[in-house]
Amino acid sequence: MAADSRWMLLAAVLVGACNVAAFAPFDLWPLQILTLAWLFRQSMRTATLRRAMLVGWLYGFGWAAAGIHWLYISMHTYGGMPAWMAALAVALLAAYLGLYAALTTGLAAWLRRRWAASDTTLLLLILPSLWALSEWIRGWLFTGFPWLTSGYAHSIGALAGFAPVTGVYGLGWIAALIAGALVLLLRPASSKKLAALVVVGLLAGGWALKSVQWTSPNGKPISVRLLQGNIAQEMKFSNEALLSSLMMYNDMISATPADLIATPETAVPLLPQQLPPDYLERLARFSATSGSHLILGIPLSDGPGQYTNSAVGFSKELNGKAYRYDKHHLVPFGEFVPPGFRWFVDMMHIPLGDMTRGAPLQAAFAVKDQWVLPNICYEDLFGEEIAAQLAGAHFAGLPPASMLLNLSNIAWFGNSIALPQHLQISQMRALETGRPMLRSTNTGATAVITPDGVVSERLLPFTRNTLAATVQGYQGLTPYILLGNKLMLALTLIMLAFAWRRQRQSRSSAH
Repeated sequence: MAADSRWMLLAAVLVGACNVAAFAPFDLWPLQILTLAWLFRQSMRTATLRRAMLVGWLYGFGWAAAGIHWLYISMHTYGGMPAWMAALAVALLAAYLGLYAALTTGLAAWLRRRWAASDTTLLLLILPSLWALSEWIRGWLFTGFPWLTSGYAHSIGALAGFAPVTGVYGLGWIAALIAGALVLLLRPASSKKLAALVVVGLLAGGWALKSVQWTSPNGKPISVRLLQGNIAQEMKFSNEALLSSLMMYNDMISATPADLIATPETAVPLLPQQLPPDYLERLARFSATSGSHLILGIPLSDGPGQYTNSAVGFSKELNGKAYRYDKHHLVPFGEFVPPGFRWFVDMMHIPLGDMTRGAPLQAAFAVKDQWVLPNICYEDLFGEEIAAQLAGAHFAGLPPASMLLNLSNIAWFGNSIALPQHLQISQMRALETGRPMLRSTNTGATAVITPDGVVSERLLPFTRNTLAATVQGYQGLTPYILLGNKLMLALTLIMLAFAWRRQRQSRSSAH
């Protein structure tokens, strides 16, 4: 292999790694488009299909390895896995995630040859569509791993206005269109005017859509208190610390009333029957006497071997009954064990390794004029599922949620970029649904996010504190709530069909 060729392969890894700077906490969103443009240009310049796939895989591997390296902390520091094995596990996951970029560049190279596609067809129709489809597939295949999907880089910036229309995968497609147009501007004898129009038109369209109000205020604002306990992960399930943690949350909850008080995921890490006598009853009495509505993160059991990662709600209006939300989208290896991987979970020493899924459509929690829909930790990565719950409630005649609430504990990942990355994911959910997103987390980032995706208030991570705020709920359906990912899928498939049609017309003209 020539020396310049080896340097290009190394550059693919480094450019992929640099792409991480486009996401939180760095927020250099244009970098996402520029690195993708580099990938498209290099994949065009390769002589073979195998080479195109290799460039794509190295780019994807560098991107994933730099972006999710914090998984090493959960596996080694808190899971007890040997360092070499934890590093290998992260590398293998990054290698797997790199396959999606490899399939994009490889399939694009194959279609370019088979269809004799022009540069314009390749860069504006084929590559952007395949890129978006590959990210969408990554979001659901094997239960999905959509972390660092391209569109998240654009939760701020010029393209954010497209989020309520196309969702995060559609944003990735739009960014890929701009990347392809930028490459086209550098090609000799290419459609430079069309490319310039695509770049300017999409950037201007994103800015213009920011001014569209897809949803409107619902009822009166409510006061909220979001608790951040800052319990170290190594202490969370420790017998020595359990009692003090329970008392700490009891004191934080009952410190002062609010319309809504929310704790992080598994703030109470024991099943109700394992708690000290009268613990939940005391919290319910405080809720009833103070007029507060409390949502508490706690595991529940419906029978032997049937556990759920849940949130329970108490309020005076429930007349002694409890609201319940069960986590629907579970984390592989953390909350359910894929077949054949029991040994991995045993090595990680993860409590409650096998759990039961909640129903796809669950009722929201009534808080005065507002309806609050919880999601637990990893669930807010799946915007199509949250949108489906909002749409399902609307068409079933149930009160659609007017605000979203994420309960999380990502202390598993230490003081890493996982915290701001997860906050950015919640910002995207607010943009897609046109609703505020509240976050109550163990170590961060506890925050209030407005319907336009702006973090209006937040707590410093790794501090024990309470975020008090007044939040206005919103009603209405964004295009993304109504259509989910169907619009993105339709547009990408139409673009691929159009590319195929152009190829057929070119052949007919040649004959």
